[in-house]
Amino acid sequence: MGAGAPGVERLAAAFDGRAFAPHRHDTYAIGITTHGVQSFRYRGARRACLAGQMHVLHPDEMHDGAAGAPGGFGYRILYVDPALILAALDGRPLPFIADPVVGATAIDPVLLQGLADLDAPLGDIESAELVGGLADMLGRLDGSIPQAAPGGRLPVAALERVRRLIADDPATRHTAAALEAVSGLDRWTLARQFRRAFGTSPSRYRTMRQLDLARAAMRRGMALSEAALDAGFADQSHMSRAFKRGYGLTPARWAGAVAAR
Repeated sequence: MGAGAPGVERLAAAFDGRAFAPHRHDTYAIGITTHGVQSFRYRGARRACLAGQMHVLHPDEMHDGAAGAPGGFGYRILYVDPALILAALDGRPLPFIADPVVGATAIDPVLLQGLADLDAPLGDIESAELVGGLADMLGRLDGSIPQAAPGGRLPVAALERVRRLIADDPATRHTAAALEAVSGLDRWTLARQFRRAFGTSPSRYRTMRQLDLARAAMRRGMALSEAALDAGFADQSHMSRAFKRGYGLTPARWAGAVAAR
């Protein structure tokens, strides 16, 4: 089980043979098969989800699960309260994906990011970004949201206030309510528009500014564990995972290279 948030659960699992008997969730179950073949019966047909493919199970739909080939299978999955999806869609009906197996090319990067590091804290800003991205992806898949990105002018001044708040104090985890207050935008709109304006999400922007703080601390000779806490990371491991995703190498290796120069 990974770190979650209200209405959002994340986990990774692996099975060999029969995984679970027929059952149903009251949430969306959105996952990616990581290895092997995931076989399940859903809406009267046997399905197979291969490694790299996504499966989308609608709330209250019966399904089972088993390995579809020798060697078992594994997956990473999100369970998302449909009320969150509904809120992110601003009143549009819940999307229904008729074919529960979706090819890799249709997977939104927000899902890959949400499942990449299950131990990373999932605060309310990260949760809003994740749920908003999932809602958009599901809407595109069922045809209720156009494939093209929405046009129109951006609320640049409001978004700049959010960017400045984060940049001025990246070690502080600002709440979604605080960002809504400074921008005048709801959290779903804020997450979408911030990415359109600055090319990344508010939480990712904050992480990169945290890494700026950590690198500056390491240049001053601060220990990695202290640099992590000083920059607002939960611990050194949390910083190390973010550092490697951001720069492609560990903090220790980066610090060693800086010291050698």
